[in-house]
Amino acid sequence: MRLKGLIVLVIFTVFFMACKEDNSAENYKHEIAEKEQEEKILEFGFDLKKFEFKRDTVRKGDTFGIILERNNIGYPEIFHIAEKAKDTFDIATRLQVGKPYALLFPKANVKDSIRKPTTFIYQQNLEDYVVIDFKDSIQAYTRTKPITYVEKIATGVIENNISETLENKGLSQVLAYKMADDIYAWTIDFRRLQPGDRFKVIYTDKYINDTIYAGVHNVKAAYFEHNGDSLYAFQFVTDSIKGIKDYFNEDAKNLRRAFLKMPVKFGRLSSRYNLKRRIAYYGYKVRPHKGTDFAAPVGTPIMATANGTVIESTRRGGNGKYVKIRHNATYSTQYLHMSRQAVKKGQYVKQGDIIGYVGMTGNTGGPHVCYRFWKNGRQVDPFREKLPEAEPISDSLKTRYLEHIKPIKERLDNIFFLETDSQKNENTITQDNITDIQ
Repeated sequence: MRLKGLIVLVIFTVFFMACKEDNSAENYKHEIAEKEQEEKILEFGFDLKKFEFKRDTVRKGDTFGIILERNNIGYPEIFHIAEKAKDTFDIATRLQVGKPYALLFPKANVKDSIRKPTTFIYQQNLEDYVVIDFKDSIQAYTRTKPITYVEKIATGVIENNISETLENKGLSQVLAYKMADDIYAWTIDFRRLQPGDRFKVIYTDKYINDTIYAGVHNVKAAYFEHNGDSLYAFQFVTDSIKGIKDYFNEDAKNLRRAFLKMPVKFGRLSSRYNLKRRIAYYGYKVRPHKGTDFAAPVGTPIMATANGTVIESTRRGGNGKYVKIRHNATYSTQYLHMSRQAVKKGQYVKQGDIIGYVGMTGNTGGPHVCYRFWKNGRQVDPFREKLPEAEPISDSLKTRYLEHIKPIKERLDNIFFLETDSQKNENTITQDNITDIQ
């Protein structure tokens, strides 16, 4: 019996050690696999450790053919690659000066007398890139880098102006543009903010590959105290199919008007509507100015301030190149001195569509857009008109909207203002609400 027990013990021990060795082997394999994964350097979907990687920028005069020829690929092969790739991306005509590109080469081999790339990668912007792989067969495809949206909150108290407040807190000026142009354009005059006015905002920042900051993406909700009024704003999708969003207050009233306040996003009001204007150049004679001028650099996009139909897109006298839009039986608008128009007569445009670009055509002393506003066939000052509001939220959506904003409003109300300099760097708090898009 003792012998039997000893044999059983030996067998069990051998079996246990064998299992342990097997587990050790599996663990070892797993560790090796993990180590190999960690050692990979991934970019554009390639492990860069397996290639020699050359980065460059498209220069003046560069074409796809010239770039590949510089890197030892002949024209018959270049033509073949371009033909195969053009259905995905017409690389022969769409390279832009200043855009980055990369070439992947096989690892150097002493037997190779001439080294040739096997892959061309062109970055259209920070997010999107085109890959043309011609290692074996020719493949062309477009990809988007992983994008992360990080929700944040910010607060501020105005001392002089909102731009200075944001700058002192290390926040993006885009927040000012979004609040001034997109949210409160018709309820707050941001040129006349008062010391002590204050705001809270819930917004999302955009990151590429988790590390590259790509700016403010969106404002989810805001609260502004101005002249004793408390002004809430909540973004809400009113048409999910068309992707239409608007900002409404806590009572579901649309904060937007049927017209944008200005036709350029980052312009400066340089001359107002003035029927008694006198100009030194004309001996201080009265020369009525029936438009509102917004100074902006040449090439700045000009937007339609409301939905409508283009009734003129031409060039004439002192107006230079211009576009005129009829919005309905009552209102029309006109946009003068363009460098070029982007729409044609008879075309229907929506509010915010780009209809042309700032220029200096016609009678003008500097780059700007002269914005003219007609009501019942007579030019008027848009800033003095009581313009119609945008469409209200439908009754069928109102209940859903009020339910939607309830937790957001509660969250806004529980954000504390940070008013002292010692709290300056604590104003931005990253939330856990993070969305990754591959």
